[in-house]
Amino acid sequence: MNDNNMDSVEVQQTDGSTLEESTSSPNQRMTRNQILTLLSIASVNFSSMICYSILGPFFPKEAVKKGASQTVIGLIFGCYALCNLMGSLVLGKYIVQIGAKFMLISGLFVSSVCTILFGLLDRVPDGATFIILCFIIRSVDAVGFSAAMTSSFAVSTKVFPNNIATVLGSLEIFTGLGLILGPPIGGWLYQSFGYKVPFMALGCFLFLMVPFNMYILPSFAADPSKDSFFRLCTRLKIVLICIAIFTLSSGLGFLDATLSIYAIDTFDLSPGYVGLLLLGLSLPYCLASPLLGIVSDRFPSTRPWFMVLGGLFTATGFWFLGPVPILQIKSQLWLVVFMLGIIGFSLSMSAIPTFPEILDCAYENGFEEGLSTLGLVAGLFGAVWSFGMFCGPTLGGFITQQLSFEWAASVQGGQAFLAAFFLGVYFLCQRTRQERPPQIQTKRPSDEATHLLT
Repeated sequence: MNDNNMDSVEVQQTDGSTLEESTSSPNQRMTRNQILTLLSIASVNFSSMICYSILGPFFPKEAVKKGASQTVIGLIFGCYALCNLMGSLVLGKYIVQIGAKFMLISGLFVSSVCTILFGLLDRVPDGATFIILCFIIRSVDAVGFSAAMTSSFAVSTKVFPNNIATVLGSLEIFTGLGLILGPPIGGWLYQSFGYKVPFMALGCFLFLMVPFNMYILPSFAADPSKDSFFRLCTRLKIVLICIAIFTLSSGLGFLDATLSIYAIDTFDLSPGYVGLLLLGLSLPYCLASPLLGIVSDRFPSTRPWFMVLGGLFTATGFWFLGPVPILQIKSQLWLVVFMLGIIGFSLSMSAIPTFPEILDCAYENGFEEGLSTLGLVAGLFGAVWSFGMFCGPTLGGFITQQLSFEWAASVQGGQAFLAAFFLGVYFLCQRTRQERPPQIQTKRPSDEATHLLT
């Protein structure tokens, strides 16, 4: 590792001693710092996602009682994604100045406090006061969430430089578990103990993660770089990958907002069975992510085609989820479950390689190999993902209302297909340029040399 070309980074252990970050090969055993970091990031992903996902089963109902319309409820959910987007960009840029460990721990603290405060909103007056406080608390919570997630991505890739896809894929298990367990736990606590208890219980659980991570997470010191998001987004490859990331999060956001209503109206399912239906999306994603991460690290050349094939499979899944009205196929429950499984698997196939591919492209174009660049990439990823999570429910809900769920799902499939198509064209052109033999330029003889030869 050349100290002149990259940040001088040290990892400080919990006992106060310091040692240089391990850059061991993928086959070597994990160090103590790597194990502690993995435990820390896994706890952050699980606790943050479980608190993020508890609102769905009961908050809209309570908000209506407080005088909020369906449009306002949608904006309360949407402002979370927008504030997450802005927070990811700002915090990703200044992660070195703020400090990765401090950013992660402070983000957890802010999210835990906001979750607890959200449980007290049933005591405020109805109408404008309730709505304004919902927007304020939800927006601050989004900034805290973006701080924790941006730092966790950067720290994971910093501590595991040779196993980025494997580690990120493994951590998605805990992200998926949080998203899976959040709604049923929140719904059960709400039915058993009322509105306050779900937020109080899970907010306190998230708060306990603060001292836990203060103790086990190593500290990171690095020098800031002069790189920027603008320079990062000038590369065509990164722009195309960001479009693919947008289509993935947009599709997930669309399903969160519309699938439950569609399933209840079409198949007369109870809310409990709708929750089981969503497992068809989450479980394949959680199970496939570690395996695909390992393959991506062992065979880096497969990453581009994972993204392309994953996008095509995602498009197929959305087209047959409705299905597309022009196909004249009757919607059936088994087909919906099967297509959700296809979408879940293809989402992991597309999403896992995106972060290491953006990072490799940044390094190839002169970005410094250090925590500052990792923060930029993590912030860009989080911002694009949040933008998709905002546009998916908004545009998908509008198309569903104006036309139907089938047409809205078809539009989501079309977005995924276009992103995969353009990525495929780019990678094919890139491969053609790499395989083209270099042209040998021959120097033409001067007139004097020509006369002498003659």
